Amino acid sequence: MAENKALTPRAVDFSAWYNELIARAELADYSPVRGCMVIRPNGYAIWEQMQRALDQMFKDTGHQNAYFPLFIPQSFLSREAEHVEGFAPEVAVVTHAGGKELEEPLVVRPTSETIIYAMYAKWIQSYRDLPVLINQWCNVVRWEMRTRLFLRTTEFLWQEGHTAHATEAEAEEETLRMLGVYRTFMEEWMAMPVLTGRKTDSERFAGALRTYSCEALMQDNKALQGGTSHNLGQNFARAFEVTFQTAAGGLDHVWNTSWGVSTRLVGALIMTHGDDAGLVCPPRLAQYQVVIVPIYRSDAERANVLEASDRLKKELAGAGIRVHLDARDGMKPGAKYYEWEGRGVPLRLEVGPRDVAANAVMLARRTGGKKETLPMAGIAAQVHEIMNRMQNELLENSRARREAASIRGATKAQFLAHMEGDGGFVYAGFCGDPKCEADIKEKTKATIRVLPDEEFRSPVAPATCMWCGTPSLVEAVWAKAY
Repeated sequence: MAENKALTPRAVDFSAWYNELIARAELADYSPVRGCMVIRPNGYAIWEQMQRALDQMFKDTGHQNAYFPLFIPQSFLSREAEHVEGFAPEVAVVTHAGGKELEEPLVVRPTSETIIYAMYAKWIQSYRDLPVLINQWCNVVRWEMRTRLFLRTTEFLWQEGHTAHATEAEAEEETLRMLGVYRTFMEEWMAMPVLTGRKTDSERFAGALRTYSCEALMQDNKALQGGTSHNLGQNFARAFEVTFQTAAGGLDHVWNTSWGVSTRLVGALIMTHGDDAGLVCPPRLAQYQVVIVPIYRSDAERANVLEASDRLKKELAGAGIRVHLDARDGMKPGAKYYEWEGRGVPLRLEVGPRDVAANAVMLARRTGGKKETLPMAGIAAQVHEIMNRMQNELLENSRARREAASIRGATKAQFLAHMEGDGGFVYAGFCGDPKCEADIKEKTKATIRVLPDEEFRSPVAPATCMWCGTPSLVEAVWAKAY
C-alpha cells in the first residue's frame, strides 16, 4: 500500500498532484527502461473497463478485431511521404536480430497504416469485398524525450481502427461515426465532456485528408486530445496499390479511415475528476464500484459482521455490481477508508454491529456529502440509482467547470490575458492562414484544438480573425494543451 501522506494540492502544483495521485492509487510506476511505464493492476483494471466498453461499441457498429505485426519493414513507411516525415523523429528501428544484421531494418510500429494496407492489397479485389472494418488492440512505440505517466510514454497501449471503403462519402461517414462513438464513450462512461470538430491542416494526422478530434479540458484548464478519427482518402491505398473492381467494371483505389484512443484516457480520467484526496473514478469504469468495510471489536461481533457483509457482497454481485469485501485483519477501518478513497472507489458501505442489528448499512460517497443509512432491503436497486446519479453529476460538474473556463468572441487582448492567466478554451475567429496559426503557437504556446462542430459554435459567427484582424473564415477553439 502507498504511503499514508497527503497529496500536494492541485492548486499548489497540479503536476506534482498528478504524479503523487498515481503513486498513492498504485495505478502505474516508472520502468527501468527510460520513458516506459509499468501499468499496475489498479490502473490496468480501469483500462480493462475502458476496453470492454469500447470493444462492444466497435462490434455494435460492425467492426471485427484482428492483429497485425509489431515489426514493419522500414521501406513501408517511406511509401507515403507525409507519413514518414511525420513519424521519423519518433521511430525506433531494429537493425540486428538473431546475431546478424538485417537485410532491411524493421520499424517498431508507431502506428499500423502501412502494414495493414499492405495486407488489404492482398485481401481486397472487388467492391463486393468492401467495406473492410477492422480494429486491433495492441501496443505502439513512439520515442518520446519528455514523458509523463499515461499521458505520453515511449510505449503505450491503444486500439487502432482501420477501414476500407468504395467511396469518399462512405469513408467520411465512417470517420464521423467513430468520432461519435468516442464522444459517447467519453461522456457516458468517463463522464468527461468533449468538444468535437476538425483539426487544422497543421494539426492533422500525417498522411490524412482530414482529422477530427475529441478535446477535453482538464482541471488545470489545459486541453487534452482524447481521441482522433482520420479520413485518409486514397493516399495509403495509392502507396500500397489497394485497388478494387468497381460495380461499373472499372478499377479504383479504396478510401481508408483510421481512428484510435489510448491509455492516455486513464490520465484524462484522473485529471478530469481527481481531487486533493486522490482518484475519483466514475462508477461505470471503476474496478470496484462498492467496497464493504466491516467494523467490529470482539470476536463475536466479527463473526456476525462478516457474515452480514458476505451476504451483502453476494446480493450486490448478483445484481451486476462490482463489489469488494475488505476483510483484512490487523488494519483499522480508518486506514481502509484512506486507501479506498485514494483509489477512487465510488461507494463505501460500512457494516458494524448496530447496522447488522438494524438490518442496515452506512453509505459514504467518494464525491462527498454526509454519510447516510441505507436499509438492507432492496439495497442493490438503491446502489444502482445512487451510482447512476453520481455518474451524471460527475459529467455535469465537469461540463460546468469547462464552460466557466471558456470565453467566446475573444479579442486578441482577451485571448492573451486568458492564456497568461488561468487558461481554458477560447472561441474566436480565425483567418485560416497557417502563418497566423504558427505565430500564435510560437508566442503563446496555445494551439487550435478544433474547428468546432456546429453544435459547439457560437450563436454569432465571428467576423474577423482574433489575431490578425483580417476576415474570419471559421471559428476556432484555442487552448494550451498536453
